[in-house]
Amino acid sequence: MKSVADGCVSPEFLSDNMMGPNSMTIVQELLQGQKLTPGMRVLDLGCGRGLTSVYLAKTYGVQVFAADLWISATENYQRFRSLGLENQIIPIHADAMALPFAEGYFDAIVSVDSYHYFGNNDTFAKEFLLPLLKKDGLAALAFPGMKFEVLGNVPAEMAPFWEEEALQMWHSMDWWRPKLEPGLSGFRIWEMNCFHQAWADWLATENPYAVEDRAMMQADNGRYMNLVAITGRKK
Repeated sequence: MKSVADGCVSPEFLSDNMMGPNSMTIVQELLQGQKLTPGMRVLDLGCGRGLTSVYLAKTYGVQVFAADLWISATENYQRFRSLGLENQIIPIHADAMALPFAEGYFDAIVSVDSYHYFGNNDTFAKEFLLPLLKKDGLAALAFPGMKFEVLGNVPAEMAPFWEEEALQMWHSMDWWRPKLEPGLSGFRIWEMNCFHQAWADWLATENPYAVEDRAMMQADNGRYMNLVAITGRKK
């Protein structure tokens, strides 16, 4: 698998705009085998600083709606314009539960390292996510998870690193399956192979949050945390 930066962004741009485990590496694995064609409308839900939006636009030629609550539309617009993508990626500042789109508007919805913040419940997929997809539209989600449920049973060595709020959002594949499987045909859920590489790319940056994460990942040592991926088509 070639580097996701090849043909997309410079290593410096990638490093400067990561907000966690390398989202370009994650979205590359997430979309393997999926067919996206030029002209499709794709929602990048929780896009952060837009790395995944850039990957989608450059790799597939799709029209991307880059929605995020934490990063302003103006900041992302400037970032996309610097890459010559201002006419292909539309930046939007919006809450995931108040998105300004028509039902059935998107050919695909992609969400990397954000779905666990708003979708970790029994209602979001049914009420907010799936209605925006066309019939047979693709849902492709990837987010941090756990190899097994740890809430209420946190390993002693991880207690200093895992806040109670975070543990409400980090779950196992068995926990996530019923949240999305009923609404998707061809449902697939898996533990991502890119976990170690995506985290290594993030930890190699000098972002203060990455520096803080180094001790946590050393303590975990591959025993508890993972990345969960889900794909399927709207029924």
